[in-house]
Amino acid sequence: MEVDELLREYAAGKRDFLDVDLSAADLREANLVGVDFKGANLSGIDLREARLGQAQLIKVNLSGANLSETILWGTDLSEANLHQAELREADLSGAKLINAQLAETILTKACLRGANLKGANLSKAVLFAADFRPSSEGQTNLESADFSDANLSYANLSGARLHGARLNGAKLCRANLGVLGGYRFHQTDLSEASLEGADLSYADLSGVNLSKADFRGADLSRANLTNANLQGAIMPDGTVHE
Repeated sequence: MEVDELLREYAAGKRDFLDVDLSAADLREANLVGVDFKGANLSGIDLREARLGQAQLIKVNLSGANLSETILWGTDLSEANLHQAELREADLSGAKLINAQLAETILTKACLRGANLKGANLSKAVLFAADFRPSSEGQTNLESADFSDANLSYANLSGARLHGARLNGAKLCRANLGVLGGYRFHQTDLSEASLEGADLSYADLSGVNLSKADFRGADLSRANLTNANLQGAIMPDGTVHE
């Protein structure tokens, strides 16, 4: 299917475009929200290497879609369904993913710098070596996001806002959450986050705000906690840090 055909049929009221091949397509600034606010059903669609910068994809169903190496900078995917979608090395810089469904999504080496994932569900997602650092426009917002059992090993979360995030059972082995270089003014915020049973071995948590975070049963072996704020945090053994 060609892009013009899809947009024409969408404007005419069609909503289902399952398993369509739009790899390398140019959908920049496309609007697939519609006047009825019912997003398009693009389940299983092939959008590898497509350009979707600044597109409006609110509530769109992209479950099982292939968006590897796709450009999604500034794209609005709020409340979109990306369950089990593949976004390897996708560029989601500055994207809006508020309350988006990203459970079991593959985001290996994806760029999420400055993205807004407040309230998003990323349980069991694979975020190996993903980049969550701030962009020139602001910090990556992961407040209240659910990363339960997600793989964030080697991820760069320096400067991200993770206040109240749920990271129970998550893998954060060798993840970087410390304040480094140009991001020193953006302190990583994990205050009141839930990290029960999380693997934080060898993670860099230097200078991170960990106040009132819950680390019960977590693995903090060889983690760097230099200058971290642990006031009121529940430590792995259940004791509260003064």
